[in-house]
Amino acid sequence: MDLRRLTIATRDLISSLLKRPLTCITSSSTTLKNTDPVHPHPSFQPQDQPQPLDGSFLKWVTSILSNPSLDTSKCKDILTHLSPHQFDSLFFDIRLSVNPLVALKFFYFASKSRGFKFTVRSYCLLIRLLIVSNNDAPARLLLIRLIDGKVSVLIESPKNAHLEIANMFADLHSGSESGTGVRSFDMLVHVCCTQFKNLGFDVAIDVLRLLGGKGLFPSLRTCTFVLSSLVKENEFQKSYEVFEIISRGVLPDVYLYSTVINAFCKGGRVADAMGIFLKMEKMGISPNVVTYNNIINGLCRIGNLEEAFRLKEKMAKSGVEPSLITFSVLINGLMKHQKYDEANFVLKEMMEMGLVPNDYVYNTLIDGYCKMGNMTNALKVRDSMLSKGFNPNSVTYNSLIQGFCKIGQMDQAEQFLEEMLSMGFSINIGAFTSVIHWFCTNLRWDSAVRLIREMILRDLRPNDSLLTTLVGGLCKDGKHKKAVELWFMLLEKGVTANMATSNALIYGLCEKGNMFEAVRLLKEMLKSGLKLDRITYNTLIMGCCKEGKVEEGFKLREEMLERGFSPDIFTYNVLIYGLCSKGKMDEAAMLLKDCERNGVIPNVYTYGVMIDGFCKADKVEEGQRLFNELHGKKIEPNSVVYNTLIRAYCRKGNVVEALRLRDDMRSKGIQETTNTYSSLIHGMCNIGQVEDAKLLIDEMRKAGLLPNVVCYTALIGGYCKLGKMDKVRSVIQEMSSYDISPSKITYTIMIDGYCKSGDMKEAVRVLDEMVEKGLVPDSVTYNTLTNGFCKEGKVGEAFKVCEEMSHEGVALDEITYTTLIHGWKQHSTITNQE
Repeated sequence: MDLRRLTIATRDLISSLLKRPLTCITSSSTTLKNTDPVHPHPSFQPQDQPQPLDGSFLKWVTSILSNPSLDTSKCKDILTHLSPHQFDSLFFDIRLSVNPLVALKFFYFASKSRGFKFTVRSYCLLIRLLIVSNNDAPARLLLIRLIDGKVSVLIESPKNAHLEIANMFADLHSGSESGTGVRSFDMLVHVCCTQFKNLGFDVAIDVLRLLGGKGLFPSLRTCTFVLSSLVKENEFQKSYEVFEIISRGVLPDVYLYSTVINAFCKGGRVADAMGIFLKMEKMGISPNVVTYNNIINGLCRIGNLEEAFRLKEKMAKSGVEPSLITFSVLINGLMKHQKYDEANFVLKEMMEMGLVPNDYVYNTLIDGYCKMGNMTNALKVRDSMLSKGFNPNSVTYNSLIQGFCKIGQMDQAEQFLEEMLSMGFSINIGAFTSVIHWFCTNLRWDSAVRLIREMILRDLRPNDSLLTTLVGGLCKDGKHKKAVELWFMLLEKGVTANMATSNALIYGLCEKGNMFEAVRLLKEMLKSGLKLDRITYNTLIMGCCKEGKVEEGFKLREEMLERGFSPDIFTYNVLIYGLCSKGKMDEAAMLLKDCERNGVIPNVYTYGVMIDGFCKADKVEEGQRLFNELHGKKIEPNSVVYNTLIRAYCRKGNVVEALRLRDDMRSKGIQETTNTYSSLIHGMCNIGQVEDAKLLIDEMRKAGLLPNVVCYTALIGGYCKLGKMDKVRSVIQEMSSYDISPSKITYTIMIDGYCKSGDMKEAVRVLDEMVEKGLVPDSVTYNTLTNGFCKEGKVGEAFKVCEEMSHEGVALDEITYTTLIHGWKQHSTITNQE
């Protein structure tokens, strides 16, 4: 405001009062005179001394602020002619005469209606006046608003408002008003602890540190409250600092000492806790049951049970009777250190003293037995608990579930979990996870998904590893739909699956060839904020290549590069696989060179895919050349690579080279597999060496390998080609003795063998047996039988087979019609000749 206008004569009372030279309250040497205009919003800098005010003006303002109610019309006149600092001086002088609640109304009116900014000291004076008049509630609210910046105030640093307020309370503190000072300190510290939790306890500690530096402290009660709050939040390091500050000027009592002992014990500094314990005894402060319990608990936590029991004895000698908590702590300590007999002895002593164990004690015993896997004793304690009228709670059940999981009795764990669900108990994540993991291990996917749903309904988030295991397992078991439903359920409930889980699902869908669903999932992943990584791109490329869309796979590789992900060996392998599957071996070879040029080292899978591609393209020599390169590149071929070449040589009839590779496998310590033998058996049978092939079956068994239906089918095919159908029957009997059932292919080959030997009756019997075994004949099977009848000139029977074929829903194909036409022509020719 412009103070020069105060020299202008007006009829206004305030103007006439301010015109005369007045004595200032804070300085007698300064008089009001014309000055330069004052900025309407002064910054918080060292201020000039306020202009002097005379006694009449003070009386007039005092009369306004001391009235039972506030006259707002007069307030406007006050605010028009006073700066914040002038008001501050005036308010300080008349503070003992004002009505605190009226003054509060004046402050709110001035700041809200007139935009007047009071100084921090003015607010602190008002808060103190409210406290003195026992108006703590409005004082507390004003203090909160002042710290939070919700009032109009001249302040240097809003971020450090609590420190400026603490500093001002300290300055206003005087011997004659020391009680008010301590109460204001209490309120400030309490407000900082309770109303500004988002800032942590740092603001409260800042205040304590500032006050302590000036030799000022809150009450003992407030100091104990701060320490207790810190301990509850496990802020042990901060509690040590606070104790060090308040120890300079506050004489601790048993409650404060008990609290700080608890802090040191929980923080693992039991030796320091013992030091304080001894110090309080020297000061003549007798420890109470809480003090003893805290330090006994600390000793039990670090395993010093001997000292814990010594303190228990000292406790009794000092006339402090152990409580239920004392015994609970000791039992818990003993159980954790597997001292079960001693724990039971303490329990007995406790009951002899007339103390009834509560659910905590029972649960402690149960949990201890469960952790050691002694479920018999755990259940005995549970039964004892029930007999004493205590119903098992969620803690009891969670311990029992974890215990049964520990010893592998998952059926029992599942039973207790179901009981918990039916009773609506809270189940901890550990219990859920253990049972769900067991369900996954035992392929009980529906049960696992059901429990995952229960977890989410209870606001428990399944861990990412468990979700990935479950989704991956569902996909491997062919339950892709359930896996997708689970992913979207997580999304709807706000528990978005992470990248690893999402990648596992995309991999499962791509492996199945369901690219449509994979792309839909991909869109939702991007919407939910998940960012694609190298694994995602590799999985999508794999899916494209499996579907034969190799060009799409290469486009994804380009996008992958643009996103900053360099292709790795998996990327190259799936693209090479895609090209090989299409028979594009030249392009696959070029990609292999590109792989090496970019510093990506091919592995045995890379060469395996290339060799397989060459073999399928009937370029076995090229495949052999690549195989020979492996040694120079220090890549050890595995059984898959060997089997690929062995199978290719057998198909070409080069069994000698196939057997040489088999011997090479053995020399390098690579175990032959069932596929190795099935290829060799097939190859030998194709060139008529069926008896040698039969010897391989016996050799397999000696090597610990079980011949499968493929091996036996190849052998049967060999005998059928030679027309040795009696041998076929003996092979079938051998299969039956080893509980190996013939497949559709096996039966079809047998039918073909009987047809070629002219035994159509036996061929029909084999077909009937096939149907009885639940195997559905396909067009190949029916065509084989039709062809047999036609060759025998039994065209009518052939047509009956076709009718049955049509009746069973098997479509007649080109081969069927060609066979019938050929058979009919042959039949007509014979008839004409006759």
